Amino acid sequence: MAKGQAERLMPLVSETLAEAGLKFSDLGAIAVGIGPGNFTGIRLSVAAARGLSLSLGIPAIGVSTLEALAEGGPRPMLALADARRGAAYAQVFRTGGAEDPALVEDAADLPADLPRIGDGPGALPAALPLAEAIARVAAARPGPDHPRPAPLYIRPADAAPPRDPAPAILG
Repeated sequence: MAKGQAERLMPLVSETLAEAGLKFSDLGAIAVGIGPGNFTGIRLSVAAARGLSLSLGIPAIGVSTLEALAEGGPRPMLALADARRGAAYAQVFRTGGAEDPALVEDAADLPADLPRIGDGPGALPAALPLAEAIARVAAARPGPDHPRPAPLYIRPADAAPPRDPAPAILG
């Protein structure tokens, strides 16, 4: 969605709940994609999830795009997400865990010996739709105490930061 994300997000959430025959009060947790990806979309989704979490008194659980792409895939594997401008966000997932995600500007710098899932050269499509994978990863995280979701920015923003300091987020 190129424009209108902020205006469309909450009505879409309400419509989706209504289609499932649910109300906000029926939710026990909120799973949210934290990126990497579109800066505006990430900020909006994380802010909405945190707001709903606070107002409903339920946990919000952040899941990275790369974790979601890797869900249900083989290990070891390389998850790739399009970073635009010919670059990719990449993360290696092994049986015992995952390496840190990174921005890769040149496809030649990607490991050649691992299966690839997601977007990018030689990548297979993810095993699950992204929203379902985010929900599954979040549901597999035990316990009610989760860190508040925060955007996962790997590439610096194109826009300059404001000169005034940001207000403290209560939580």
